[in-house]
Amino acid sequence: MAFIDVVEWSPRTNDIYAWKYPHENLSTSTQLLVRESQEAVFFSKGRIIGKFGPGKHILSTENLPLLRNLFGIPFGGKNPFLAEVWFVNKAMPLTIDWRTTSMRIMDPVYGAMVPIVAMGRYGLQVQDAEKFLVKLVGTLTEFNAAQLTDHFMGPLIAKTNSVIVSYMTANRVSITEIAAHLDELGTFLSQPMAEFWEDYGLRLTGFYITSVDIDMSTAEGRKISEAISDRSAQNIAGYTWQQKQTFGMANNAVGKGGSMGLLGMAMLGGAFGSGGGGFAQGMMQQPSQTGFNTAPGQGGYPQQGSYPQQGGYQQGGYPQQGGMAPGVGGPAAGPIHARKEVFCAHCGRKFSADMSFCPNCGHRYNPCPVCGADNDEGARRCVSCGATLSGAPTAADLQDACPRCGAPYKPGTKFCPHCGQRLG
Repeated sequence: MAFIDVVEWSPRTNDIYAWKYPHENLSTSTQLLVRESQEAVFFSKGRIIGKFGPGKHILSTENLPLLRNLFGIPFGGKNPFLAEVWFVNKAMPLTIDWRTTSMRIMDPVYGAMVPIVAMGRYGLQVQDAEKFLVKLVGTLTEFNAAQLTDHFMGPLIAKTNSVIVSYMTANRVSITEIAAHLDELGTFLSQPMAEFWEDYGLRLTGFYITSVDIDMSTAEGRKISEAISDRSAQNIAGYTWQQKQTFGMANNAVGKGGSMGLLGMAMLGGAFGSGGGGFAQGMMQQPSQTGFNTAPGQGGYPQQGSYPQQGGYQQGGYPQQGGMAPGVGGPAAGPIHARKEVFCAHCGRKFSADMSFCPNCGHRYNPCPVCGADNDEGARRCVSCGATLSGAPTAADLQDACPRCGAPYKPGTKFCPHCGQRLG
């Protein structure tokens, strides 16, 4: 049996923590080469018989005194013996990735259980080569970062999940806010992880959390992520969930009936009955502007079903409470419905009624003498209440309206052209 003359290890990658030399037939004249950041450990008959740091070593009974007790090897000469040689890499690689399994937390902002996952990177250095080899390596021939992660997957996930959930719950951190706490959370988690690795002869050189996100691999996680996205879009656009549903119903009504009609107008009216901001006013004004037919000599009248009810005239052609009495043709002292703020007829943004121009687009404020709503230049009737814009409401504005549907009609008409009501 040939004896080994030189024993050394040149690692092909930096993620190998320990490597076993493939031969055991050594002699007291064998040369041992240990490179920087390495340590060699000799095992014989289940016992550690010696350790060597960086440098060139000649194996002998002087630097391996236990050889005399194990094999009865005398001093001097080329004496054979059997031993396992392990090389341990004591560098500090920071390339071990980790990822937790799905865990659930009660989100303090949304008030719901949210499935989350976390991932990151950590680095380990072999601090005690003997403890590391005895507790971890065993009968393997190589121990790398992947084997280390696989070996400790269970306890690593258990500790990581527990600490992350405890931190987010105790500090009431939402899943949408956790990105700002990753450094603090990594520091909070590194202490218990360092104590865990010390028991195996390893020193934690760095522990980092790169992300904590909603677990998109679950159906529940995908629904929650979609709901959060919808809520963000609503906050940016300025509409509520109820209004979004109404938009969808109105679109369906338009798609089935070919036009908005009474149903679509009623839906939009319900959506914005309590005020919908600038976005809502802009949406309301567009249908109002298209709700008039301009007939020769009539000055423009609202279509059927679009005759205004609020701030203008009730059914039958008479103003509501707070308006002008029938037959009064003089100018009003001011808008019947005084407004502090109005919505620009051009851009839909809100501005103070005391201003003469919209501060957003420069549109000149053209107020309705009845309700105060802003109108386009040249508009003949108010887009909000239908009043004449050439001046204060006249007696003509307050008469010749169908008592059933409120639609205007020409003098002398016997039957309402919109609903068939007999006209007196």
